Amino acid sequence: MRFSLPPTALVPITAALLSLPAALRAAPVKFESEVLPFLEKKCVECHRAPYEDKNGKLVKPKAGLRMDGAWAFTAGSENGEILKPGDSAKSELYARVTLPPDDDDFMPPQGKADPLTPAELDLFKRWIDEGADFGGWVGNVDGKAEETKPEAAPAASPAMIVSETQKVYTRLAEGLTLPDQKTLESVTAAGGRALPLAQTSPLLSVDFRLAGADAKDEAILSVGSVAANIAHLDLSRSSATDAALGILAETPRLVRLDLGNTAIGDEGLKNLKGLKELRYLNLHGTAVTDAGLNHLKSLTSLDSVYLWQSKITEAGAKELRKALPNARIISK
Repeated sequence: MRFSLPPTALVPITAALLSLPAALRAAPVKFESEVLPFLEKKCVECHRAPYEDKNGKLVKPKAGLRMDGAWAFTAGSENGEILKPGDSAKSELYARVTLPPDDDDFMPPQGKADPLTPAELDLFKRWIDEGADFGGWVGNVDGKAEETKPEAAPAASPAMIVSETQKVYTRLAEGLTLPDQKTLESVTAAGGRALPLAQTSPLLSVDFRLAGADAKDEAILSVGSVAANIAHLDLSRSSATDAALGILAETPRLVRLDLGNTAIGDEGLKNLKGLKELRYLNLHGTAVTDAGLNHLKSLTSLDSVYLWQSKITEAGAKELRKALPNARIISK
């Protein structure tokens, strides 16, 4: 004897199933078969282990981020943590792929690969929200830093993997304290935004992108009260001139500097000479010429320099490559 429910009895059951969160109604996302394929196609080319190109030049992963191994996602980038398992809203990696395509931080950059499709974004989001489980996938372990010994880690905590870049930030944070709220609010009052690089970090990311052209030299120079804590400074699309870079004399911990689409020229670059920790420099769309590059040749810490749409010639870029053979000099 077969037993079946009348159609009307199925209505509340169906409604209950539909009311469940999507993550509960769908099978868990499998990283290796569902997420990895589109990351390899659109992201890994620029975020993999260092390698030599056909000209023998060492190519390093952009922003120090590798995505060719499970351990590398945990290690993060030169900006710090990029993945927060269980919370896509707080995962920098997911934020970057969902920005407006014309945003400077949108990933992948235009011309490098196609943006993630809506279906891929949905899979990526679900995978992170479900806990970012890599399953059995390990990936490339070349260059993997040593794990801290389990006995040195807090009870019930996984061993932490620390990248070389993260070690830099740890060193720069030593002996430093986070400015008080009133001091941070003074940056906001000037039209900027000051945020800690991580929850427990005293290092700051300061940017004036929201103020845009309204951010002038006077406002930028007014952040001197937090200058010693600044690791990232973004003046892109602001009204900064060479005078604004006088603030750099007070930023010995600066790792990233974005001057894209500003009126900064050769004279302003004189202020960079003392930045011994600088790894990233964006001069895209500036008035800098070949002469200004002479101020950069002693900055051996530089990993990436962006020069396209500036006044710099290919000959000037070539000379900079000779002076900084370990840096990526992108001129076109």
